[in-house]
Amino acid sequence: MKVFKKSVFANIAWVISLFLFAGFISSCDKEDDTPKKLVVSTVAQGIAGSIGIEVDSKGNIWATETGTATPDSTGDTHNDNGKVVLITPDGKKQDAVINLSSYANALSHEVQGTVHIMLDGKILYILSGDYLYQADVSSYKFGDAAIDAGKLTKEDVAGAVRQITYESNPDKDSHPYNMTKGPNGDIYIADAGSNAIIHREAPNKFSIFAGIPVQDNPSFPGLGGPKVQAVPTSIRFNGTDFLVTTLTGFPFPAGKAAVYKVSTAGIVSLYQGDLTMLVDQAEGNNGGSMVLQHAASFSLPAGFDTGTGSLLQINGTTSKIIQDGLHLPTGIKQVGDDTWYINSLTGSITKLHYE
Repeated sequence: MKVFKKSVFANIAWVISLFLFAGFISSCDKEDDTPKKLVVSTVAQGIAGSIGIEVDSKGNIWATETGTATPDSTGDTHNDNGKVVLITPDGKKQDAVINLSSYANALSHEVQGTVHIMLDGKILYILSGDYLYQADVSSYKFGDAAIDAGKLTKEDVAGAVRQITYESNPDKDSHPYNMTKGPNGDIYIADAGSNAIIHREAPNKFSIFAGIPVQDNPSFPGLGGPKVQAVPTSIRFNGTDFLVTTLTGFPFPAGKAAVYKVSTAGIVSLYQGDLTMLVDQAEGNNGGSMVLQHAASFSLPAGFDTGTGSLLQINGTTSKIIQDGLHLPTGIKQVGDDTWYINSLTGSITKLHYE
């Protein structure tokens, strides 16, 4: 009888312990489910006309400065003063690559200078002017002399594109703007001038991979012509397809930008529409991809409405604002699953981090 009572009490104690343990696990789950807080901070300032951004394994930020296209005494607008700036984790900065191509595009009348960069192993790929540059930065560190772009290998992307007759580019314009690595390690370039994706199969071997469609202009007749150019601004390979963002051309109508899906065979389809002035993208996390909106509206003579840029999370159907109030953001780099660095035409670099 005593043995029986002892076993009953032991079972009761075991059951109580099980409930207590279950409650502990449940409380831990609730704690894990608590929404993380997004912390926003400025990590650098004074990066003039910055568009491209990268972060290396040591936490150094690499950011571009577009450069200028001011005519000299002869009228030449080739100033070739684009840069890549290195910013250390403790905030020190210096010029890392200098004398990159910058000039005035005859069709857009805008500076065509240093735009996006891509760090791949020891090589920093740089799109600037008409060219794709390659800089070996594997041993480069803060305090080293700036690398002169005149000594770098460069490939004339725009020169090759302008030789190709293509329906989306009747004016034979080219503005190599952003890039990604795709299958077999080939480079794919979003060309904002030709409204196309350019395939770099090998050094100095370029071809049209896909054209990004134009759209009807909702402001016509009025501002602009009957069609609005696509102006692809970023491309990312997700392991299956390419995702391409568009800014759209003048008059930059709200709700007309899109993310397109491009198959590895070059077939273009709409991934998600009804977006506005997209300039870059990042992998995102379990909630979907991240896209960067430059501004919410454009008007003359004011231009882009500063302070209305946003970081959005998209999933192919819906979009969610992660952070708004950004000042003319231009580029984004994701580090891990919960940190993003965003640069801006205003010269600042902002860090967004969930904690």
